Amino acid sequence: MEKFIITPKEDKAITMTIRIDRTIQEQYNELSAKTNRSRNELIGMALQFALDHMEVREKE
Repeated sequence: MEKFIITPKEDKAITMTIRIDRTIQEQYNELSAKTNRSRNELIGMALQFALDHMEVREKE
C-alpha cells in the first residue's frame, strides 16, 4: 500500500496594505465583476506584469 504523504504548506502570500486613488479601486471592482476574478488576484497579476516589463533607467 502506498503512503499518503503530507508535506508542510508553503505559504508564499503575504498581506500588504497600500493606498490608491478611489477611481483605481472602482476600476478594479468593475474588472473583477466582468472577469469573475477577485480584485486581489487582478492586482497581483498587474503587479507581476509591471515587474516583468519594467525598465529602470539610471540618472544621466
